[in-house]
Amino acid sequence: MKKITLGVLAHVDSGKTTLCEAMMYLSGNLKKLGRVDHRDSFLDTFALERDRGITIFSKQAMMTCRNTEITILDTPGHVDFSAETERTLQVLDYAILVISGTDGVQSHTETLWKLLRKYNVPCILFINKMDLPDTDRRLLTAQLKNKLSDGCVDFGCPDPDELCENLALCDEGLLSEYDESGALSDLSVNEAIRQRKVFPCLFGSALRLEGVEALLDCLCERTIMPAYGDDFGAKVFKISQDNQKNRLTFLKVTGGSMKVREVLKASQNTSGEKINQIRVYSGEKFTAVEEAAAGTVCAVTGITFARPGDGLGAEKNTAMPVLQPVLAYTLNLLDGTDVHTALQRMKALEAEDPQLNVMWNERSGEIRLRLMGDIQIEVLESIIRDRFGMEVGFGEGSIIYKETIDNTVEGVGHFEPLRHYAEVHLLLKPAKRDSGLVFNTACKEDLLDKNWQRLILTHLYEKTHLGVLTGSPITDMEITLVSGKAHAKHTEGGDFRQATYRAVRQGLMTAQSILLEPVYRFTLSVPSENAGRAMSDIRRMYGSFDPPEINGEYAVIKGSAPVSAMRGYARDVIRYTRGKGHLSCTLKGYEPCHNADEVIAAIGYDPEADTENPCDSVFCSHGAGHTVKWNEVKNHMHLNSAISSRPTESISAPARIARYRSQDDIFALDKELMSIFESTYGPIRKRSDSSYIPARRYDATAAKKQKNYRYEPKFDGPGYLLVDGYNVIYAWDKLRELAKTNIDAARSALINILCNYQGYRKCELILVFDAYRVKGHDREVEEIDNISVVYTKEAETADTYIEKTSHKLAKDHRVRVVTSDVMEQLIIIGNGAVRVSSEDFYDEVKTAEDEIREIIGS
Repeated sequence: MKKITLGVLAHVDSGKTTLCEAMMYLSGNLKKLGRVDHRDSFLDTFALERDRGITIFSKQAMMTCRNTEITILDTPGHVDFSAETERTLQVLDYAILVISGTDGVQSHTETLWKLLRKYNVPCILFINKMDLPDTDRRLLTAQLKNKLSDGCVDFGCPDPDELCENLALCDEGLLSEYDESGALSDLSVNEAIRQRKVFPCLFGSALRLEGVEALLDCLCERTIMPAYGDDFGAKVFKISQDNQKNRLTFLKVTGGSMKVREVLKASQNTSGEKINQIRVYSGEKFTAVEEAAAGTVCAVTGITFARPGDGLGAEKNTAMPVLQPVLAYTLNLLDGTDVHTALQRMKALEAEDPQLNVMWNERSGEIRLRLMGDIQIEVLESIIRDRFGMEVGFGEGSIIYKETIDNTVEGVGHFEPLRHYAEVHLLLKPAKRDSGLVFNTACKEDLLDKNWQRLILTHLYEKTHLGVLTGSPITDMEITLVSGKAHAKHTEGGDFRQATYRAVRQGLMTAQSILLEPVYRFTLSVPSENAGRAMSDIRRMYGSFDPPEINGEYAVIKGSAPVSAMRGYARDVIRYTRGKGHLSCTLKGYEPCHNADEVIAAIGYDPEADTENPCDSVFCSHGAGHTVKWNEVKNHMHLNSAISSRPTESISAPARIARYRSQDDIFALDKELMSIFESTYGPIRKRSDSSYIPARRYDATAAKKQKNYRYEPKFDGPGYLLVDGYNVIYAWDKLRELAKTNIDAARSALINILCNYQGYRKCELILVFDAYRVKGHDREVEEIDNISVVYTKEAETADTYIEKTSHKLAKDHRVRVVTSDVMEQLIIIGNGAVRVSSEDFYDEVKTAEDEIREIIGS
């Protein structure tokens, strides 16, 4: 039997729940037809829903119609509960969008349409209440095509040829088939519906059971069951509790199957929790089953870790929802309940609805929640009273602002207290408005291991990052990991957490930040004589609007305005129109704040005083960590900037090589590295012959005693070149690609290259390979042609060997070291050697090869 999950969505008061009742009744799954206004509907199971006549929580009903088993999910229609609706969309195979024939497409209808497009849910439209006067089928069809999609087709068209022509215009594949055969197959039409190229439109009256049979026919004949994989997967979309206070986790099985007493895990690193019971609900009642196959929507008990939007097994977690609250309210405890007890209970509600975003302000001792509007506040007060026996109220709501940036910047975070090390470079780039945050990586694995990169991305995802203007959450940015550094011995996971958070904040401090405010999209209907007052009010509220549409005695004004200015305006409309006007608002999104300076001054946020979100970095000096201010971090960072232009890029390879013939040149070039070394170990004194020694901190008494003493190293014999083998292999493109398939071949290739180089440059070349992880390995030294190849012993890294050797050789010889390891470079400078990056050494080798060819050719 075909099995589909069907969601029913609508603007409030469009007759959505009534349609669900009618479908179940006509399909024989409901013996008695209930009504919302009679408070006996099958799906409005909560007393609060029956009292108000609205759907507050999504409900499940099972319906069998011919060869199709349909799981109906009835969703809330009121805008205050639209987050519940969005969570349900994640598990739908098809949706019915109910539109009132008397109201047509409303602003919330357009919001739901965008959500259906975002979650790629095929949709059938049912235009309800067509039994009422002033409903015009042709005008409504034209409106659907204009405001929703050209793919909206009236499937009630009596002429089959006309229907085929209308369908053929929706898709090139259908048009081609119609041109060739003069007809369209059911398979082609059904596939076009599944791909959201065609949207069947059916007209009727759910209350009078008109057009509902045709809708059932469409569901049975025009839907395709999804293909499910063999591996277990499930998507959690709702959390609630039953009358016995058991936690219910509602989910849809999207692959494989799930059995009672099976263990579900949040991730591979957790022990998991056992399923106690699997329930398939239909209205208030449920059937307990031993196994749920793919395509089943059910509730499980015994699972406490899951949250709405979580993916289990092969299923991935869902991204941040589109519809989010824009107002934050303070919870007032009217009955003297202990604030910590109240906080614990609010956190339990947050597990069911994550968008409540319960916050505890320790300074003020206040609990704050994010809510969509007044109706949700009233419902939440009732739920808290019934479930916890608490009397609560809510203070005046405050606007939830957000922040973004206007220019691309690089954020650097460094965390290096004693025996810890991590450095992170992030590229912060402004993104399209209302796109949210996007995290990715462009960092090379030879620079930073893939596991560290994944950890950094995890830290970016896990935290709500705050802006620097008002301390509001940031949004509309693409944050890319471009560079990073770990230490083989001292880096721990928590180090990258600190470095990542600081990199975000440091980048925001250097960027041009923009304060964003929520904006309503509104539809205002007022008597024509009040249109002038309405337009004046909208301008005063910094809003914009289209020319009014005259509809009989009423003027309909559509536009947008800041939430902060439009709050409470619905009451004003009722007052000055004497109850005849109506204001409907939905969230349009976030736009630059109209009074940013005023808001920033009123909030008075100081980003440098926010100790929970530090902007500064921690560096190590003299064996202890010290703080470096955010605006000085780039003068101390250990890695090169990812976006700043490098003056060396325009210099030819031979010119870059010539720089290294003088130590004065290398230090003049690498000012950043020198500043790091000198800030730690003291200034460097230079001589005309380019020799140098690091100077200790100045001591006047010692200086007098040793006034005439100065250490001058003697440079006898040939110069030495020490090469960090694996560092070079993974820095040179061809060797790196070779190493991916055969590391021995990459080593041999490098040895051959360096043998040729040494024979031409006539230096003592020592090539060092890391073998510190090879258990029981003793140090090996091989003489291959004219170079020494060293394999370090167990527990000895190439860095350690090079540091010791360069320190010993630099006393009597000129020593150059090839590596791109920043920490090693610092020590090399301290030892009196000259460092050459792996990239620059590549150019040097290539130049030597070119010169050899010229000699041979001549």
